[in-house]
Amino acid sequence: MVAFKLNGKDVRADVPDDAPLLFVLAHDLDAFGPKYGCGRAQCGACTVLVDGLPTRACVTQAKAAAGRSVTTLAGLGTDGKPGRLQQAFLTEQAAQCGYCTSGMILQAHALLERQPNPSERDVREALDGNLCRCGTQNRVVRAVLRAAQEG
Repeated sequence: MVAFKLNGKDVRADVPDDAPLLFVLAHDLDAFGPKYGCGRAQCGACTVLVDGLPTRACVTQAKAAAGRSVTTLAGLGTDGKPGRLQQAFLTEQAAQCGYCTSGMILQAHALLERQPNPSERDVREALDGNLCRCGTQNRVVRAVLRAAQEG
């Protein structure tokens, strides 16, 4: 059994001790924002925030989240009122297929929390481990910088 806060709500799941957080989120808690990409913490598609820190959910055991706060893309806004990063991604048309978008937004959110006015270089460095095969990286950087300005 593992219990933690997911997007501000208390959740519990009866899972094996070695269950990856990503699988628990998707299969037990219907949280589909984080995606399975490489399974090796190298692409960033599975990024969630655990107590505000970017965490690769594909290689993090769910038990590591016990008693902590886990945030997925759904925890940053709603359909009717997207968060500032989500809105900036929409405005800048920064998502192509969308597979990497959740991880990029969460990684960018952590950056903006610790550094509210990042430079373009700061954004590129923070997102370096998040891969996008569609080639929208320049739009992603613009979106993060827009969100910082509007923050």
